[in-house]
Amino acid sequence: MLLTSFDPFVTDFDRLVQRTFGWADGIGGRSAVLPMDVVRRDNEVVLRLDLPGADHGSIEVTTDHGVLTVSAKRSEEYGEQERPVVRERLMGSFTRKIRLAETVDAEKIEARYDNGVLSIVLPLQEKAKVRKIEIKRSGTPELTA
Repeated sequence: MLLTSFDPFVTDFDRLVQRTFGWADGIGGRSAVLPMDVVRRDNEVVLRLDLPGADHGSIEVTTDHGVLTVSAKRSEEYGEQERPVVRERLMGSFTRKIRLAETVDAEKIEARYDNGVLSIVLPLQEKAKVRKIEIKRSGTPELTA
């Protein structure tokens, strides 16, 4: 497995809250985890995380000891004379930690933020790339008389 979500405290806490109250975070069943798609290509893995409304300057991607951390912040958008009546959009800070496999080349990771989607390209080391293995055929035994 190339990627694994990793935050044992959050996972255990979410499970406890879910069992106790029947919801994930107290906001109508929505989770504050950053939604993510993972796509495998020949020589890389691409992560796509939805961060709509996040300020480009607040997004941070780091790696440390084989863990990729993505964090972002979405601020309140209300004026002085505005008072929210219904509030369904999540605001505040968001973080997601992903354990990287040893086959990911952490020195060459690249990230790009366009139209509310953060794309992170994780290049794979040579040992992780698919290679075809030649199958040798054993020769027919020689018959001697």
